[in-house]
Amino acid sequence: MVQLIIGHKGSGKTKKMVEMANASLDKVNGSVVFINKNQRLMYDLKFRIRVVCMEDFEHVTNIDEYIGFLYGIISQDHDIELIFIDSILQHADVKLEDLEEFLMRLASISEKYGPDFVVSISQDIDALGSYIHQYKILN
Repeated sequence: MVQLIIGHKGSGKTKKMVEMANASLDKVNGSVVFINKNQRLMYDLKFRIRVVCMEDFEHVTNIDEYIGFLYGIISQDHDIELIFIDSILQHADVKLEDLEEFLMRLASISEKYGPDFVVSISQDIDALGSYIHQYKILN
């Protein structure tokens, strides 16, 4: 399952994701991963959440490489139940026009390998295509 949090910068998306990630530890039996652009949130998240800082992986430069990166994370820990991706449009040169394909590929990964995804998008919902309504929007 792919769930989305959509809104403009400063609308509280990251804070909501951090709260969701921390609360999820009481509900999941497996692992939780939080992918962020930088180290800023490391101390806001509970220690059992694996934090991945994309600045440490500067060679991930497009959605194909990003999807491969996600496969690597999933393959090293088959117990991952939930992956949070904060502000995807700020990672790996992911552009607004790439978003539809990226989300479809996440849904496919979720269906085949099991982890659910929560993705935040810093954008006005009206700027996104109608495809966005096939995903659960959390805000």
